[in-house]
Amino acid sequence: MWRKGSEGSDRFEYLQTLVTEFQDTDSEEAKEQVLANLANFAYDPKNLQHLRELQVTDLFLDMLTEDNDNFKEFGMGGLCNLSMDPECRHVILQNGGIGLVTNCLSNQREETVLSAITTLMNLVTPSSRSELTAPAILQCMLRFSLSESPRLRNLAAVFLQDCCSEEQVGQAERQMQGQQTAVGIPLPKE
Repeated sequence: MWRKGSEGSDRFEYLQTLVTEFQDTDSEEAKEQVLANLANFAYDPKNLQHLRELQVTDLFLDMLTEDNDNFKEFGMGGLCNLSMDPECRHVILQNGGIGLVTNCLSNQREETVLSAITTLMNLVTPSSRSELTAPAILQCMLRFSLSESPRLRNLAAVFLQDCCSEEQVGQAERQMQGQQTAVGIPLPKE
């Protein structure tokens, strides 16, 4: 029914029902389920306009400040899916998203960290590049590029290659010599 669109249930009404359910329920488990669903729906470009209208980008950003790790993971996953869209990217950048996403680099869950790195790459614009290539973020990516996890190691390497100049990476490497952690961004446990 969902895939039929206008023949079946109306996409906007369905997504609106999910957002309303999230706002109205007191059950953390129900909220987690709704967030997971919204994050999955954010992957489909057919849903983008509806998700924008329902301000789901703001909802996902709000989840990054929660104590519940599932909220963070699903919020980060949803932002990762939405961050490729120029309008959603703008909302993320205008609402302190870089700092919120950067904080997720120290999350204990690898999925959350992977979504955060991907989101940071998607947020690179001419005006945001300098903030996204700050020394603390570069040092964190350099440490991730040495991770035992192939997914984390490879994604960090892509970030460093695609978002940074060789000069920036070299400078971050020199600053790191002798340090155990990136300034301001503790690393997740492996």
